[in-house]
Amino acid sequence: MNNKRNTENRLSNEEKQPIQYALNKGNYLLILLSLVLIIVGFVLMMGEGSTDTFYNPDIFSTRRIVIAPTITFIGFVCIIFAILYRPKKD
Repeated sequence: MNNKRNTENRLSNEEKQPIQYALNKGNYLLILLSLVLIIVGFVLMMGEGSTDTFYNPDIFSTRRIVIAPTITFIGFVCIIFAILYRPKKD
């Protein structure tokens, strides 16, 4: 009978505690913003390429070889930060 009460008390205590997730809303928001940065970086890299009959000098533009990869890299670093970030508890 005493064992039954302990089980009931344990169950009622477990029900009162909120579920703790590994990531909170802020983490998911940071991950979403990081994914947007990565997508923007890949979109900036897009464009026409060169073929055997046509040379496109735009493939060597600063936007495609410097700016876009930098934005993409920053997005990947931000995703790592967003996963590891733990807000301060008050």
